[in-house]
Amino acid sequence: MATTNDIKNGSVLRLDGQLWAVQEFQHVKPGKGGAFVRTKIRNITSGKLVDKTFNAGLKIEMAIVDKSDMQYLYQDGEDYVFMDLNTYDQLTIPASIVGDAKNFLLENGTATVATNDGTVLYIELPASIITVITYTEPGLQGDRSSAGTKSATIETGYEIQVPLFLEQGTKVKVDTRDGSYLGRVND
Repeated sequence: MATTNDIKNGSVLRLDGQLWAVQEFQHVKPGKGGAFVRTKIRNITSGKLVDKTFNAGLKIEMAIVDKSDMQYLYQDGEDYVFMDLNTYDQLTIPASIVGDAKNFLLENGTATVATNDGTVLYIELPASIITVITYTEPGLQGDRSSAGTKSATIETGYEIQVPLFLEQGTKVKVDTRDGSYLGRVND
């Protein structure tokens, strides 16, 4: 058992039999009354974000989360197959857990897989990936109606907005958190 003083961003708490990841926390010591910890926690299974306040020093149960780097191998129907880089064991993860990360999963790319008691909780991707534009319309120099950007499809099939001058086959760097274009990559 831990106390509320041990809460940090990224901690996973077990509350009422469910796992919650701490997104933000703040220790508050008002002038009057006892101290408390104000948190924003996300339910790992449903994704629901909740504000919760704990009294300072309250005993809470911290869940043990094992994180390991894994290599994405391929998609098998609705599931995604990963391989542990240390043990070479393969792990099949359902699409419901992969979620929007599927938009940026490149074959042979790495991701961090978080597990608790053998159950996969979530997947963390690197902050950015380098990918190739597989399809985009040719950009016209005078066309500025869309603020200088156009749609482009990357290797995973996800569509992003890129500058007009980029062409099909160009390597680009993409932010995995929001899908924004970060720049062109030269070989």
